[in-house]
Amino acid sequence: MTTDAGAPWLIVGLGNPGPGYAMNRHNVGFMVADLLAERVGGKFKRAPKAQAQVVEARMGPPGPANRRVVLAKPLSYMNLSGGPVNALRDFYKVPVANVVAIHDELDIDYGTLRLKLGGGDNGHNGLKSMTKAMGSDYHRVRFGIGRPPGRMQVADFVLKDFSSAERKELDYFVDRAADSVECLVSEGLERAQSAYNS
Repeated sequence: MTTDAGAPWLIVGLGNPGPGYAMNRHNVGFMVADLLAERVGGKFKRAPKAQAQVVEARMGPPGPANRRVVLAKPLSYMNLSGGPVNALRDFYKVPVANVVAIHDELDIDYGTLRLKLGGGDNGHNGLKSMTKAMGSDYHRVRFGIGRPPGRMQVADFVLKDFSSAERKELDYFVDRAADSVECLVSEGLERAQSAYNS
């Protein structure tokens, strides 16, 4: 599955809407999307045809690597992300291979990044919903949050805010994740993997 150089990219930060969830581990996709919007000088606004907020912009250096992008934050809850994402994909005419999901990942150490194309959902409800809506051949930027300590349930862990120790490095890791998205869109998956898959 190859990307379409002429088509726009749809970059989706996964999370739950509302201030109560804003600093949850599960919302790290929203945090990266917010930073990318800031970098392109855009403000999220309600999408015309989907339950989501979007920023339309260009990303990358001037010249052939400069890409048209739609940054998105679904306004459904995490486990219903697929509907809004697929509606945006239809509206903006984005091929599945030009979709990027930025999400939290339990099986990777905190702050570690892994970029890939396609694959399973690893129990992640946002990915599960997206895959059900449009297949699995989209890009993922997996942001490691580590495993819950002791006997804490996964659901409790992902819906808790980052710890004070984690917050000391959070801005740096979110910044690096945003860099990896820009690299993926401008220079391709292989280049982004070699630079950011730590």
